[in-house]
Amino acid sequence: MPKASDTLWDLAIAEVEKRENPDDNGKHVEVWEKSVLFMGSKNGGKTTIILRCLEREEIPKPTLALEYTFGRRARRHNTPKDIAHFWELGGGTSLLELIRIPITSNNIRSLAVVLVLDLSKPNELWTTMEKLLQVTRNHVNKILTKLQKTNPEVATEIKQRMRNNLQRDHPDYELVDPFPVPLVIIGSKYDIFHFTSKSEALLLKARVLINHLAFGCDKSKSVSVDHSKPLFIPAGLDSLSQIGPPPASDSDFGKMRANTPLELWKKVFEKTFPPKSFCDLQDTKDPAQDLRYAEYEVDVMRAQKNQELEQYRRNASKSWKEMDFDPD
Repeated sequence: MPKASDTLWDLAIAEVEKRENPDDNGKHVEVWEKSVLFMGSKNGGKTTIILRCLEREEIPKPTLALEYTFGRRARRHNTPKDIAHFWELGGGTSLLELIRIPITSNNIRSLAVVLVLDLSKPNELWTTMEKLLQVTRNHVNKILTKLQKTNPEVATEIKQRMRNNLQRDHPDYELVDPFPVPLVIIGSKYDIFHFTSKSEALLLKARVLINHLAFGCDKSKSVSVDHSKPLFIPAGLDSLSQIGPPPASDSDFGKMRANTPLELWKKVFEKTFPPKSFCDLQDTKDPAQDLRYAEYEVDVMRAQKNQELEQYRRNASKSWKEMDFDPD
């Protein structure tokens, strides 16, 4: 009950606390925080997917390096809003070291990764996918190794959770090495190949899926494994026998050496779409030179520091040359 001595400020604070903390029964409701990291092909549509998920009517801009935004959503009426942290890695495969920022031991339990691959660039697709997933998996596994020592219960829970996506009676159970955190792969620009009005329906499906990762909303129960239509396959609901062998002749199969079905598919795919090398996919542009982010004071100071650094390098080079090292 408010007291007569309460000021308007006191009443406002009490009302905010009432709205954000207790539920209808007066019990504390925990606010969920989840993180979703978007990565993938440069100009592949990552920003568009994020904006549609957050229902923001904005024109997508190229992502410079690593960008952050967030969304809030209540699970039901008059309850505190859960928070979703959205990270977007730009530059395709050129800024991989930046994944250390959004993927940490503090958020590893609530993290999901969305990999967006541009279907209109098949010669870049497999290299982009392989490199991004490899670096992300290695970083996550390092975190899990540390957690195994400091908090083994959490590390075991994360590993077991990913294994549970595949039932033990699944025919490929022994062949699959699950990604250590929830992973969604989206093939973007499908509408380039099929000029239909279904692009909005596909965006809606992507939005439902992202909302499930970010806010725990109900996920779509639909499944589509027909290769002549847009694929929609939740984890564990497909198999190698259903997919079948890659399209290649018997003579080609005889020449290809592969230890796993994935390696075989890779070889057939790369024969059809010769891949660009990892170096070719590197973005060599210096983000600091991007005119969109020019700031006079900052740029002047940066130029001064660059001159000081160059002078230091020249002086250091001279001093090293003048030093007389004793022979071993």
